[in-house]
Amino acid sequence: MSILKKYKATLFFIVIFSILWIFESSFSYLNETDLTDSFDEKAEVLLSKMTLEEKIGQMNQYSGFWDFTGPSPRGGDAEKKYQDLKNGFVGSMLNVRGVKDVMAVQKIAVEETRLGIPLIIGFDVIHGYKTISPIPIAEAASWDLEAIQKSAEMAALESSAAGINWTFAPMVDISRDARWGRVMEGAGEDPFLGSKIATAKVKGFQGENLSLNFTIAACAKHFAAYGFSEGGRDYNTVDVGTSTLHNMVFPPFIAAKDAGVKTFMNSFNELNGIPATGNEYLQREVLKEEWNFDGFVVSDWDSISEMIAHGYTKNESDAAEIALNAGSDMDMESYLYLYHLKNLVDEGKVDLALIDDAVKRILKVKFELGLFDDPYKYCDLKREKEITGSKEINAAALDIAKKSIVLLKNEGNLLPLKKEGQHIAIIGALASDKTSPLGNWRLAADNDSAISVLEGMSKYKGNSISYSKGANLTIGKTEFVTPLKINTIDKSGFKEAITIAKKADIVLMILGEHGFQSGEGRSRTDLGLPGVQQELLEEIFKVNKNIVLVLNNGRPLTINWADENIPSIVEAWQLGTQSGNAIAEVLYGDYNPSGKLPMTFPRNVGQVPLYYNHKNTGRPNLPESKNVFWSHYNDVENTPLYPFGYGLSYTTFDYGALTTSNSFDLDQKITVSVTVTNTGKRKGKEVVQLYIRDKYASITRPVKELKGFELLELLPGEKKIVDFELTEKELGFYDNKGNWILEKGDFEIFIGGNSQTNNKITVEVK
Repeated sequence: MSILKKYKATLFFIVIFSILWIFESSFSYLNETDLTDSFDEKAEVLLSKMTLEEKIGQMNQYSGFWDFTGPSPRGGDAEKKYQDLKNGFVGSMLNVRGVKDVMAVQKIAVEETRLGIPLIIGFDVIHGYKTISPIPIAEAASWDLEAIQKSAEMAALESSAAGINWTFAPMVDISRDARWGRVMEGAGEDPFLGSKIATAKVKGFQGENLSLNFTIAACAKHFAAYGFSEGGRDYNTVDVGTSTLHNMVFPPFIAAKDAGVKTFMNSFNELNGIPATGNEYLQREVLKEEWNFDGFVVSDWDSISEMIAHGYTKNESDAAEIALNAGSDMDMESYLYLYHLKNLVDEGKVDLALIDDAVKRILKVKFELGLFDDPYKYCDLKREKEITGSKEINAAALDIAKKSIVLLKNEGNLLPLKKEGQHIAIIGALASDKTSPLGNWRLAADNDSAISVLEGMSKYKGNSISYSKGANLTIGKTEFVTPLKINTIDKSGFKEAITIAKKADIVLMILGEHGFQSGEGRSRTDLGLPGVQQELLEEIFKVNKNIVLVLNNGRPLTINWADENIPSIVEAWQLGTQSGNAIAEVLYGDYNPSGKLPMTFPRNVGQVPLYYNHKNTGRPNLPESKNVFWSHYNDVENTPLYPFGYGLSYTTFDYGALTTSNSFDLDQKITVSVTVTNTGKRKGKEVVQLYIRDKYASITRPVKELKGFELLELLPGEKKIVDFELTEKELGFYDNKGNWILEKGDFEIFIGGNSQTNNKITVEVK
């Protein structure tokens, strides 16, 4: 029996305990709320009992500030936070984790405040808690929605056992700019794929019943357009048109909302001149009114106060007023609601009804989580010990890690490796690194807890292995909050690496970015291999050309030289706890790689932002006269190095001609079919991708748009007919007023193994 099933089986006992706790409660409001039919009614009953100060307290979120199992803090900010907590002026805590600490802080809120309202406990459970799954862009490369949902489910299981009941994930920002460090945290450049993954992750975190103690509330972030920061520079200005906003930015957020996500987080950036935190259009008009979102909105860290630096608000009071009126319900770590909202209400600058609405939204989520039934439902030391790092969670992490790997090149079928009789040289500092594979957002994971590539490869005993790091990638400490120092000088280890490479049958080069080179605040202008790694690669190539390049990175890289020279290239991202095992299984062929790129790889950073679903322009093609007056660069071709949706396998697949009706039928849908055949000698998986092009429209449309995909597994020689149904939902688009429309005209339908497929048919919408 799985751990998850086991704990579902104990639900009866949890319910019994909860009932007993309710009867023992001394608070009359609990009995009143227990008699109501809905979470809304329960929230309203409690709201009627609260003072204005207590209401504002629910809108205040503090980060952890002392050892909760130790003595009470004395002096400074910590003491003030402690007193606020005891007075009922804190609604949520973040960065408090572990059953002992969560129990201690929850005990203060429940047993020492007037109303005993439980805290919601938040944490950045981005791609795992203690056990780390691949970074989100890597998971997106799997295109396996079931595995992605399972990964989120396991993250919820493990973090909930540590007392956490709210995660600041998934990040659903669409991004076209590989310079932006936070591309590692999202699903890439496409809104259709991003929407499907957003849905899978929300369902994984929240499950079918949020009141169970192994599910947690999810948070769709960052609302909105954070991924379009100018220059790919974090926290920077965003300026996008209405078409981009509605057709590219909004869809994954809509998908998350439709999946039942309980919270949204606004973004650090301004959008068209207005900071998202104070943007009434985004938060009230679109999210709460047009989309009818009934959860709550939390600010990003101190983003309310940051509106002053933006030049949008004149002081802290002004910032609190604008943020609340705009629809930001909970203040994360700026303290401004707590300091200013009461005075703003007294002065008539903030309507009490808006505060009531915000608090009701927050209380409703707490009721949905079952925190009023049992505030300590997530606080079980035995459960924490049993679940943390369990076999089931590690198995899920390994499964998604293997599926996330993308085979970019395999000339001469150098891969899969032979399992015996060869000498393999493994080179690169990342090969033995047990921390970098954990990626950036792994705050609860222990350093050195990942399986390294060297460890994973060493489990295969038929070949001999020698190892040299060749050169250090980083210098000094590698920490979450401080910039990395990259080694750009020291090549003293090259000689040793060259020596072992000369004697090897195969050389594995493990190169790329450190885990802390991507993520928040980690924007880059150079997308090549950092430090001296490129030089190391070229020096090794001089003495042994049988190289398999394994990339560990958090964003697309410009690897033109490698593409031209290295026979086999594997995109292995930062794969988490089971990284080395997953990579070894793929390299040896125990798992046939099936990943596809969720983001375009450019040839040169000067092409960025580069994305497959671009517009055609009025001069898209080289003129017959070969003059310069067309949309291009003079020094590099327009095409990507590797396109969106691209990925190879150890087998091959053939796509037949497309078949379809040439117009909408009576059911108002078009069925498009293709036969896919495994033409190789190994069983393998293929992501069959469907794209459309609306050839002419009232708003120009992209040259291609992903509108369907199916993950197939075929035996050698096996074929399967894949059917896709296209309806108004897939063929339409948003106009500049935010209205969904479908226009008559011709559509080109493409089906193939990546976004550059030309296997197409034309259909007509009449």
